[in-house]
Amino acid sequence: MYILLMGPPGAGKGTQAEKLIEQYEIPHISTGVMFRSAVKQDTELGKEAKRYMDAGQLVPDEVTIGIVRESLSKPENQKGFILDGFPRTVEQAQALNQILDSLRISLNGVIDIFVPDDILAKRAIGRRICQACGATYHVTYNPPKVEGICSKCGGTLYQRDDDKEDTVIKRIEVYNKQTRPLIDYYSKQGVYVKIDGMQTINEVFENIVNSLDGK
Repeated sequence: MYILLMGPPGAGKGTQAEKLIEQYEIPHISTGVMFRSAVKQDTELGKEAKRYMDAGQLVPDEVTIGIVRESLSKPENQKGFILDGFPRTVEQAQALNQILDSLRISLNGVIDIFVPDDILAKRAIGRRICQACGATYHVTYNPPKVEGICSKCGGTLYQRDDDKEDTVIKRIEVYNKQTRPLIDYYSKQGVYVKIDGMQTINEVFENIVNSLDGK
C-alpha cells in the first residue's frame, strides 16, 4: 500500500499514521525522518541538507527531492509506505511522480484530512510529542494515561516550538497558500480523497481504510 498523507498542522496526521502503520505494516516516512537519516548516514545530500539546516535556511527543492529519491529507493520502502510532509508544492509533486514512475510505484491514495482553520489552531497548540519514541498525544482529544508521560514507553512528553500559537497560525497560512493547489493536481489523477477530520479518531481511520481498500 502506497499512501500520501496530506493535512495541515493539527489535522491529526501523526495519530492516523500510527494506526495505518499497524493496519498495513508499512513504514511511515516523513521529511524530518528522511533528512535526519541522510544526515546520520553522512550521504552527500545529507551533508548538503545539514549545511542549510545549520544555517537556519530552507533546504532547496533539488536537495529535498534527491533525499526523497534516496529514501523511497531503499529496499525496506519498496513494498509500501506512508509518505508525510512531501510534496508541499505542485512542483514537488511533479518531481515525486517522476521518482515513483522510475520505481514503478503508483500511489493507492492521497489522503487529505480536512479540518477548519480555527479548529486546527486549537488542536496543534494542545499537541504533545514523546521525546523517546515520537508518539503523538493531545491534552484534550487524545491525552496520555498519565499527564506528561508517554503511555507507550514512559518517555517525557513535550510541546514542539512550532506548535505554539503564533507559529501555528503562520504554518496554517503557509500550508493553505502552498499546499492547497495539490488538491487540484491529485484530483485530476484520480487518487485524491478528502476525509472529514472533525470525526472521532476511529471514524477518521475507518474512512481512510475504506477509501484505500475500496480502490
